[in-house]
Amino acid sequence: MYVKLQLNTNSFHIFSSTRASPNVGVSVSPLEKVEPIRKLRERTLLETSTGKEKRFNVIYKKYRVLEKNSDRELKNTTRDAAKVSSKKSFGAKLNGLNGNGSVNKLHTKCSTKWGNYGGCIPAILHALDTIKDLDEAFRPWEDTLSNKERSIILKEQYSWERAMEIFEWFKRKGCYELNIIHYNIMIRILGKEQQWSHLECLCKEMNIRKISPINSTYGTLIDVYTKGGLKGEALLWLEKMNERGMEPDEVTMGIVVQMYKKAGEFQKAEEFFKKWSLGESLKHGGISKASSRLENDTRANLFLSSYTYNTLIDTYGKAGQLKEASEIFAEMLRKGIVPTTVTFNTMIHICGNHGQLEEVALLMQKMEELRCPPDTRTYNILISLHTKHNDINMAASFFKRMKEDQLQPDLVSYRTLLYAFSIRQMVNDAEDLVSEMDEKGLEIDEYTQSALTRMYIEAGMLEKSWLWFRRFHLAGNMTSECYSANIDAYGERGHILEAAKVFRCCQEQNKLTVLEFNVMIKAYGLGKNYDKACVLFDSMESYGVVPDIFSYSSLIQILASADLPDKAKYYLKKMQEAGLVSDCIQYCAVISSFVKLGRLEMAEELYKEMISFDVKPDVIVYGVLINAFADAGSVKKAITYVDAMKRAGLPGNTVVYNSLIKLYTKVGYLREAQETYKLLQSSDVGPDAYSSNCMIDLYSEHSMVKQAEEIFVSMKRNGDANEFTFAMMLCMYKRLGRFEEAIQIAKQMRELGLLTDLLSFNNVLGLYVLDGRLKEAVGTFKEMVEAAIQPDDWTFKSLGIVLVKCGISKRAIGKLEATREKDPKSGLQAWLMALSTIVEIGGDDDDTCDL
Repeated sequence: MYVKLQLNTNSFHIFSSTRASPNVGVSVSPLEKVEPIRKLRERTLLETSTGKEKRFNVIYKKYRVLEKNSDRELKNTTRDAAKVSSKKSFGAKLNGLNGNGSVNKLHTKCSTKWGNYGGCIPAILHALDTIKDLDEAFRPWEDTLSNKERSIILKEQYSWERAMEIFEWFKRKGCYELNIIHYNIMIRILGKEQQWSHLECLCKEMNIRKISPINSTYGTLIDVYTKGGLKGEALLWLEKMNERGMEPDEVTMGIVVQMYKKAGEFQKAEEFFKKWSLGESLKHGGISKASSRLENDTRANLFLSSYTYNTLIDTYGKAGQLKEASEIFAEMLRKGIVPTTVTFNTMIHICGNHGQLEEVALLMQKMEELRCPPDTRTYNILISLHTKHNDINMAASFFKRMKEDQLQPDLVSYRTLLYAFSIRQMVNDAEDLVSEMDEKGLEIDEYTQSALTRMYIEAGMLEKSWLWFRRFHLAGNMTSECYSANIDAYGERGHILEAAKVFRCCQEQNKLTVLEFNVMIKAYGLGKNYDKACVLFDSMESYGVVPDIFSYSSLIQILASADLPDKAKYYLKKMQEAGLVSDCIQYCAVISSFVKLGRLEMAEELYKEMISFDVKPDVIVYGVLINAFADAGSVKKAITYVDAMKRAGLPGNTVVYNSLIKLYTKVGYLREAQETYKLLQSSDVGPDAYSSNCMIDLYSEHSMVKQAEEIFVSMKRNGDANEFTFAMMLCMYKRLGRFEEAIQIAKQMRELGLLTDLLSFNNVLGLYVLDGRLKEAVGTFKEMVEAAIQPDDWTFKSLGIVLVKCGISKRAIGKLEATREKDPKSGLQAWLMALSTIVEIGGDDDDTCDL
């Protein structure tokens, strides 16, 4: 990690609570902390009348309480709890209701939250919850409602429609002041429910009533539009805010940063924060890249909440900027801001994702030093990180430690560890975890169910896998997707009978969809049950299921790969009739299948059909056809497809270029081959050995030794030179009479173990005969026999020249050939004996027999 986590824990005030922040992510909306954070933006030291300074502990402690209970409203801290406990005064208020029988007394199950407000609020909220008519519901309190009580009433509505009714009632009465706070509440309610038209009317109404928006109003608008997926509208409100000369407060700044983070625009989030920190203009469209380093003195006096630091750390983390996240964390510590559990969770997650497990351990140590205990989310992150790094034992130990810390593992904890056990076939551990979940009544989700099915299958426990599947099937709660996952699990491992049984179980439950058919077709394909795949496909419509593009594509690919292009073509035609052919992928599969079988006329016919349906061929289709006709020696046809590809404006790829070089070599087009080879050399993949060998062959035919040698050296350097590369270089030197270079190539072939093919042996043997090297020629022939390479007529023709030049009559050689023709095995032994005798007669000092 870029920042060493060496903290002086004495500089932090440790609160009496043993728990830090609630188990929430750093993306929680900060709007409910508007007042505490605004107060924290003010000076934390207040001067007394005597000029002495007091630490503003009241505000600071109050903020800390709110931060640890982020879902609780500010109102909860402003009421004296003693007021709530007085049942007598609570009952007295209820007696204020008129005697029309609408509401005589409050139910004993009245919301605890309502009761916490104290005063008349619980009774009012209950009345509104049980009496539809607002005049009747509000009658006992109509003349006494305060601004704050009206705010709470609006805020506590479960339905946006009811909130609007009450809001309109307040306006209709005319005796109530509706201030910006009430409008802010309504903006949040409507925005949360994405009632944009009502929200726009509300904003226009504010303008007409001359109710000026404040910082939190803009923050709320930006927040609700961002969460509603309307980033453009959110930015417009930010722009309007700046046009009014209103600087975003910390909360609004955090909302904007969250907006950019959610959109994946991490650089903009960073730039916005930096500009805000420097007090620069933040108008939309005026955001430019800020300086990468801020002036320390500008930021030194900036007091930010831990929530803001958490947001910034998370933003840098999601952007993959570990260094910047670490610097923000270090700045937080320097300024004495006590990290929360959320802070540590975020840093642990970031460091773990970057493989910094040592830093993760250090962060855990600092959490302990600061008495900031880990929560369930902390352990879930640690379990996930260590499973990703294949340290399953450490992941399991964190699961155990979670329990030791009196924390209850949640579904995420169990599922993460259970999946890790399942993919490693740790059957006993997985079963223990399942038993634990069953005891706790925790539901095993479908993803976990299918993962364990795969575990049993891969562990070779087929019977257990089936019992596991039936447990969920018989419960009757499995979805179509879960049945599909189980079919796929069996199908991929070749257990086609079991896959078919799962399919039938799904059918019994009347849950068959196109998904089950698709995975079952795939399973039949993997099991090479091609007829069953076709029958199943043909039966889909009888079940009321219409094949989709994946149904057709899967079956066509299966049949084409199985060398059944005629059947594949039949389903391709049906797919075309269904209007599901959108590209040439399926055509390419069937064309390739015809080409593989040498049925080029059918491949061409299908190509023409594809063109007639206005399906555009891609470079792969052209590559298949060019290569096919090049291999078949149909140069004219191959060139036709090359020209068609060029007319279509398609750039070639390495496959096409290699095919073109093969084609140009056959027809001797040196210039075209050179141009294509240069394109291959400039590509990321580069030329393959076959194309390079073709170029050496072309250069050899044109006696272009230097160019051939350059490719040969390059191939050796890259490890691409093979037996044929060396053989072609040997033939080129031999044809040009450069025997020394040819002999060196032959020597290298032996040393590298590249003398394995009949053609190579014949080339080396012919070289030695031509250069008069008797012993090497005979030795090469013996190597060929020992390697079980069957000599051909060319081999014996070369050996006959050796015998003739060593004084053996043509008649004797004729007898050897007759013996070989009559009995190849005896004839071969006769040749070996004759050649060995000549070598022995020649002696060690005479290798040439006067050749």
